[in-house]
Amino acid sequence: MNDNREAFLNAIAEKSGRPRHQLQDHPFQPLNDLPETTLAGKSPAELLALAKQNSEAVHVTFLTSAQADLPAALSAYLANQQPKTLLLPTDERLAQYGLSDWVKQVTPTPQYWVPGASREDNLNAAATADVAIGCADMLLAESGTITVATTPGQGRAFHFLPTHYLALVPASRIVPRSRQAMDYYDAELKAGRLTTSNINFITGPSNSGDIEMVLVVGVHGPLDMTYLVVTDA
Repeated sequence: MNDNREAFLNAIAEKSGRPRHQLQDHPFQPLNDLPETTLAGKSPAELLALAKQNSEAVHVTFLTSAQADLPAALSAYLANQQPKTLLLPTDERLAQYGLSDWVKQVTPTPQYWVPGASREDNLNAAATADVAIGCADMLLAESGTITVATTPGQGRAFHFLPTHYLALVPASRIVPRSRQAMDYYDAELKAGRLTTSNINFITGPSNSGDIEMVLVVGVHGPLDMTYLVVTDA
């Protein structure tokens, strides 16, 4: 990865006729410690409350559930949506959430984002899904943003093409803001526990106010988004 990055940056410098800017010669000097200290004193309960407030402000339906009640909570969500097609990730976190039995009996019978399947097959599964239930990595309390790293069992389009999208996120993964999320990903990548092509920061359904300043929600992706926080996971 580093070799590719260096080759890319060297090519840009050569095309522009300018020398490479090297961080070792011009180290970054932060002006303040706000990335680390903003919301740093908040308790887990306060972060949960702030995440709910800021998520709902960006048109997200915010739900909570104990892990033992999660199958019932998801069944109630599906009963409300009445989907004809359901897409799930191929992700071990579903079993960790205690959903192994639920996925075997849920209606409609789920389709899966399949590692190793063709790009076209997975894109088609996502594009034709009425509902997708995915696994988020983090929830940023400051902005109501979920983060998801692209993996073989949950590709990028999984989160953007279905009509309705629900993200499962443990309450223990609610962090103050983007700095803490990037610290987590940096550690996971360096330790070799995570291999990914991209990390997505998703702040609710898309919004557009281009036409006569009238806000339209869900115009470029899922019509709506739901965050389901598992409070004891």
